[in-house]
Amino acid sequence: MAAPPFPDIRALRPMLATLAEPPLDDPRLLYEPKYDGIRALIEIAPRGPRAGVRMFSRLGNDKTAQFPELVEALARFGARLPEPVVVDGEIVALDERGEPAGFQQLQGRIHGGRFRGHGDREPASRPVAFIAFDLLRDGDRDLRALPLAERRAHLERLFAESAKGGQTLGGKKNRRGSDPSPAIRLSEVVAGDGRALWERARTRGWEGLIAKRADSPYRTGKRSPDWRKHKIVDRQEFVVGGWTDPRASRSHFGALLVGHYAAGALKYAGHIGSGFDEKELARVSALLERLATSRCPFEVVPQTNERPHWVEPRLVAEVKFSEWTSDGLLRHPVYLGLREDVKPQSVRREKPAPEAAASSGTNTSRPSRTHRALLDELQRIEGERGDGIVTLPGNVRLSVTNLRKVFWPEGRITKGELLRYYVTVAPYLLPVVDDRPLVMKRFPNGIAQKAFYQQRAPDTVPEGVRAEPVEGDTDVPARLIGGSLLTLLHMTQLATISQDPWFSRVQSPHTPEHAAIDLDPGDGVPFARVLDTARWVRDELDALGVQGFPKTSGADGLHIYVPLAPGTPYEAGLIFCQIVATIVAQKHPKVATVERRVSARGHTVYIDYLQNIEGKTLACAYSARASEYAGASTPLSWPEIDAGIDRRDFTIRTLPGRLDTIGDLWAGLRSAKGADLLAVERYVKG
Repeated sequence: MAAPPFPDIRALRPMLATLAEPPLDDPRLLYEPKYDGIRALIEIAPRGPRAGVRMFSRLGNDKTAQFPELVEALARFGARLPEPVVVDGEIVALDERGEPAGFQQLQGRIHGGRFRGHGDREPASRPVAFIAFDLLRDGDRDLRALPLAERRAHLERLFAESAKGGQTLGGKKNRRGSDPSPAIRLSEVVAGDGRALWERARTRGWEGLIAKRADSPYRTGKRSPDWRKHKIVDRQEFVVGGWTDPRASRSHFGALLVGHYAAGALKYAGHIGSGFDEKELARVSALLERLATSRCPFEVVPQTNERPHWVEPRLVAEVKFSEWTSDGLLRHPVYLGLREDVKPQSVRREKPAPEAAASSGTNTSRPSRTHRALLDELQRIEGERGDGIVTLPGNVRLSVTNLRKVFWPEGRITKGELLRYYVTVAPYLLPVVDDRPLVMKRFPNGIAQKAFYQQRAPDTVPEGVRAEPVEGDTDVPARLIGGSLLTLLHMTQLATISQDPWFSRVQSPHTPEHAAIDLDPGDGVPFARVLDTARWVRDELDALGVQGFPKTSGADGLHIYVPLAPGTPYEAGLIFCQIVATIVAQKHPKVATVERRVSARGHTVYIDYLQNIEGKTLACAYSARASEYAGASTPLSWPEIDAGIDRRDFTIRTLPGRLDTIGDLWAGLRSAKGADLLAVERYVKG
């Protein structure tokens, strides 16, 4: 009996992976990078009535006309093949080095970026490649029932037959075949042991890995546990249900309101206000307005900071985020782009529920089981020889030494205790330093001995520690970049006591997200005067309609942070703080000053606005400090400042308990409305 004909490619749907963390060492599995692009099924026919290339997304949308340069490359690839083939793979954007970039870099190609031919692309478009990882049809043979290992062998032979010269992109030899074109590539695959590939994924910022059973057939259109996603960052698709009015200088809209389906209803998952440039704001806004409706699509009408508007739930956005809160909302979501290849009705919450957090909705839970094991490991090493290797989440290993060394003579606080402090507060501190260049002040022999500043990253860092150049920073070849527990603990191992991040992120180093006013008392000035000065600064900010976020410095003073609107340059933030500082000093000259010369300040509190210069830093929230009492820079509420506090109450030994009780007061800064800097001009004139 003849086998049934292979279905038309338009009717095919790709096999999908489940979100379930697989082992990284399993002889039954094949490990591949999780490519961050558009899933595509491609038919290549070298000859006959249907000769040519046809390309379809996972929903069956024709992408052939959208990527004509890929079609040209695939046609050249197919011209050397004896029979038609159907290949499964991913269309990815390429960065400047020719490496796969994120899905966000495809947005210009998906939504209007056009290819003109003859190598002439519009400036906004990016080069793309097709990465093949499965073969479904080879001539008349339907390969889908074969084990994956056999299909992969067929695919590698296919590349070998089509290749010329046996060289892959960049001159690297493939063990069984080769890439015939930089635009047509064979996926990387590792059999049995994915640990090294996982470390590369973490180091290079990949989305994660896919682990596939080597004996699995191809289950068309099915999401199967035979293929499992192992993600490094949390990201998934969400349905857009509305938007909010913009704030301050923001145009078009403030945030997208998104959700996912559960039991047939659209559940609200949060609002997304970051990740947009002006062009994308305008494009998405036009789509939203066409779908506007008076009916809220969410099961429960969400509470929003600004006036909401509703849309028919027909758009799907790709979002990355740090975690889910205990009440089912996204923490620190960032917009990556719209997905045309995902049906809104198919969007479900992918990540299992986290451990319960405090009812406040902030991340006030105790350290996770993995973090508790790390704390125990550090305690054991300090109690034994003081040197050893610890295992971090994700099976990452880090060498630590001299944990018995006393860093703070007062209280006999050791390097080991500092490491344990940072493990404990990492869930709160890491979002503060995420993506930010860091300056190190190292105390190799504790706070009583000489320290030194180090701007550049060490020449050699452990794999997974993020070190990279900063645009325009020509004097420093690479800086450490915050955001991971590994980087935080490696810096502590190097005897860096405080975390001192830039006010801007490495992706946009010239535009800070906040400004700061540093209140620095002179010798012998009581802390009560610092509190008075903080209240006066608060009063001026209130008059301007600007919210200030105070924290102890961890030493003698206080810091007051001001959120800035996206795109604000450093100079504007500096001028704003200078004006506020000057007004306070003029109104209260016996207590406060903006005089830069130490000798001219007298018995006053110096209001320092000069920290708002690109590259300058302050110790961040939750950072330990090299003060004699082991202070920790602690976010405060204004009622606490009004009531009066003792700065020495906030140390690396007391802050973890405070976090359990009060939660993350600093989270408000990241979501606060950016200051209207023009208001200060109106205020001064008025």
